[in-house]
Amino acid sequence: MNNTFRHTVPHTILDDFDGRQRVIIENVAPELDCGKYPVKCAEGERLLVEADIFTDGADTVCAALCCRPSGSEIWQRHSMLPGGNDRWQGFFVTGKPGRYEYTIEAWIDHFLTWKKGLVKKVEAGQDVSLDLRIGAAFVEKAVGRTDGESARQLLAYAEKLLADEPSEAVEAALSAGLEELMSLYPDKSCASRYEKALILVVETPKAGFSSWYEFFPRSWGSEPGVHGTFRDCLRLLPFIAGMGFDVVYLPPIHPIGLTKRKGKNNALTAGPDEPGSCWAIGSAEGGHKSVHPQLGTIGEFCAFVAEAEQQGIAVAIDIAFQCSPDHPYVQEHPQWFKWRPDGTVQFAENPPKRYEDILPIDFETSDWQNLWLELRSIFLFWIEKGVTIFRVDNPHTKAFPFWEWAIATIHEEYPETIFLAEAFTRPRLMERLAKTGFTQSYSYFTWRNTKWELQEYLRELSTAPLKYYMRPNFWPNTPDILHEELQSGDRRKFITRMILAATLSSNYGMYGPAYELCEHLPVAPGKEEYLDSEKYEIKRWDLDRPGNIRAEITLLNRIRKENPALQRTSNIDFVRIDASASHEHDWLLGYVKYSGDEQNIILTVVNLDHSNTQGGWLRFPLERFGFSADSSFMLEDLLTGRRYEWHGEWNYVELNVSEMPAHVFRVVFLS
Repeated sequence: MNNTFRHTVPHTILDDFDGRQRVIIENVAPELDCGKYPVKCAEGERLLVEADIFTDGADTVCAALCCRPSGSEIWQRHSMLPGGNDRWQGFFVTGKPGRYEYTIEAWIDHFLTWKKGLVKKVEAGQDVSLDLRIGAAFVEKAVGRTDGESARQLLAYAEKLLADEPSEAVEAALSAGLEELMSLYPDKSCASRYEKALILVVETPKAGFSSWYEFFPRSWGSEPGVHGTFRDCLRLLPFIAGMGFDVVYLPPIHPIGLTKRKGKNNALTAGPDEPGSCWAIGSAEGGHKSVHPQLGTIGEFCAFVAEAEQQGIAVAIDIAFQCSPDHPYVQEHPQWFKWRPDGTVQFAENPPKRYEDILPIDFETSDWQNLWLELRSIFLFWIEKGVTIFRVDNPHTKAFPFWEWAIATIHEEYPETIFLAEAFTRPRLMERLAKTGFTQSYSYFTWRNTKWELQEYLRELSTAPLKYYMRPNFWPNTPDILHEELQSGDRRKFITRMILAATLSSNYGMYGPAYELCEHLPVAPGKEEYLDSEKYEIKRWDLDRPGNIRAEITLLNRIRKENPALQRTSNIDFVRIDASASHEHDWLLGYVKYSGDEQNIILTVVNLDHSNTQGGWLRFPLERFGFSADSSFMLEDLLTGRRYEWHGEWNYVELNVSEMPAHVFRVVFLS
């Protein structure tokens, strides 16, 4: 007897695993950072999981994708199917918001292996009497894994496999009914399980699909120049709901400090009646858990939230972890701030920019545990007031471990909470924030304007690994950003950027009413700040000002809600549009989006040339939807109502920017 193996392999290794588990499971996707961070899905989305699954020899392998809510002991199993080169796929539809686990198990199915061999022997005309007895034994063993009617049926099949008439026995052995029963009760005594249970965070549907509208409550007073209140803003809600937005975002609503208060256009000195920047949070009247007294009371804010909900709108508020020098924290917790050698507190700086009205919080304070608890309590305070969506200001300037802890612990109790990261910063920082738990992220969309830039950026966002954890929220403007693309005031440019934001990304937003009124004057040439910025003064807006694009915004939001294809970001395929036989079009951008069942297909074509009509030959990917290259199909332009019939994969498309700079086609294949 050869004892080499026994002598060279320690007994402890033999005790640590079951050598009968012959199936290999590896290269699982999605799996983020070796399972350190969770994959994200919105409620009702389909999570597709892939893995390399194989075994030695020619035995038949079966596999299942397993998922369960975290803390549960019961796995739900979904069949996986093999593709080419031992790559398997399976999926499940996500449930309610919360934390889940998923993994893969796989096993050798000896019954199916036996059946494949039986088929070959029968086709070759060989004697299979012994094989039928072997098959009957497999079936009899399966009886012990079930009971009731299924057990009775399996016993009946086992008897048929042992019948005297070979043809009847073979017919029973190869029947679909027997295979279906055996698949329900497989022998998994030697099944392999992937070494990890991977984490999935399921979030509320608005995490995956939302339309945001930002406005400053203080600008909506009943009389010109009078500070607005939450009560005044109630009249704005039907207007916002009528445009089709489902999230209204309010900049900070807290008391504003007096020390170093900024004046109009960011002037270093404010006049006696100037309101200051609402991001300079805190005064003798309170801090992050208070509302500005001129806006109203906490009770009136809650009434505003409740009325918004009645209008189908969720209220999001700004959380900015910074303080005015007058904030109560500065006196009560001086250890949470940095103090300079001259005894003054360090204000915020981003040289050459200086923000004397803002004090950054020191996340390296020795009292960091109490700091973390207090900052998290701010979120919990507003959640109790009915707010479950937070736009977080500059989170990349705060400690990543804090966000990972705070968001995870808040989600344990309030899994429906949404966190939007306002972080226009380096890619790795933005990605890390998404991994640590932020639901959505501001993006680089504002600065992606050419065809090549937009295509490359969307391909990055819609492919692994980014698509599994980072959800972009496209904003063509913000109170801080008026891109030079919009500074001409060309109404067509505003429409183009809105269409791009709303059809490329499932989440988008705008700072209004500046956007629908096509506000375009910068504070100075080469700057992205608005002239007379609402950040520093109370504005008076005429919502019916001529040239507004409210009708176009309303139509586009309705199109988004009626077409599931536009309610995801990663389901995008760019199409080729040729200006000539040898040159791809530089100005026409085209892309297809489709719902999971491919029943809703949207083709968007945008003219990026704001001055000229552009036309070209577009190749529609018929093969993607299982149609031949000479198929016919109908396109309905949802922006204009016009219909077109196309034949084959190449068709001519033209956009006159003086009419509409884009087509949003709904595609219907003709039978």
